Amino acid sequence: MKKFISGILSFIIALSILGCQNENLSDSEISVDLSSIIESSVEENIFDMYAYENDEVFYVDEIELKDDLAEKCKTYEFNFLSDGCQIKAYISIPMESIKSQQPCKCILHNRGGHYNYGSLDYEYVSLVCAYTGRAVVACEIRGDNGSEGYDQFGGDELHDVFKLIDLCENHFKFIDMNDFCVMGVSRGGMTAYMTARQDKRVKKLIVFSGVSDLFDCYDEREEKMKQVLIDCIGGSPQEMPEEYEKRSAVYWADEINIPVLIIHSKGDEKVSFEQAQKMYELLKDHTDCTFITHDDDLHGIHEDDIPKVIEWLENK
Repeated sequence: MKKFISGILSFIIALSILGCQNENLSDSEISVDLSSIIESSVEENIFDMYAYENDEVFYVDEIELKDDLAEKCKTYEFNFLSDGCQIKAYISIPMESIKSQQPCKCILHNRGGHYNYGSLDYEYVSLVCAYTGRAVVACEIRGDNGSEGYDQFGGDELHDVFKLIDLCENHFKFIDMNDFCVMGVSRGGMTAYMTARQDKRVKKLIVFSGVSDLFDCYDEREEKMKQVLIDCIGGSPQEMPEEYEKRSAVYWADEINIPVLIIHSKGDEKVSFEQAQKMYELLKDHTDCTFITHDDDLHGIHEDDIPKVIEWLENK
């Protein structure tokens, strides 16, 4: 609506000016001049998410944030097409960048969980944006909470992550790709490792409580989680070892050559601390890898991780 009103005002003002300057201008000359003025008016705000709607990015809707968050960022829900599937996503943009109209750095966040367990929370996406001062973009897993398709636990849904990076690079004009960071929690850590391996546009990698060895993850978890992996991937590690290996960064850690931050609790019962230890040992000799540990059993992000992450992002 704002874009429409802006266009109408530009039309009226331009028509008045042109009419005063030369009453003999032809309709075609006026049309060309007006389209140029209206186009420049639309492009003034590079952070207007509604201006990015097209056949592949749609259902853009600004989310009403609480007062403290609303002062620091703007957050939108949108859908995009990936492999013909409609995928639900969120993007949160720092208010400082919107005010300055300068492109901002970005974090692509990969959620954990499976099916409806671990679904994205727009408030969480907004908080990451508010704390880091970077735009944060994230999408739901296929088949969950508004996304079409079927979760393969590291299969074709990886295409959705690559498509989001495409949008950041080629569609959203406000993203600075020079310092593009991918982050993931738990299963999202596995996705983050896989993304960094295959997409050289990723410049930094942050993994919280991340899966780096899906063989170990299968052996360590209860029967219910084993069945989730079998259902999503199509079989057990014994039946489909190649599928588990391509989801396990410990088998191709040498292909990750960007700064990595790993954060993991020693008592984590969902993803063992040994996975993080093993990954760190494989990374540290050939790339810049920082390993932060906690003595508790929390699976996920600690409150005191936030300043450490911010410092790491600024210095790497």
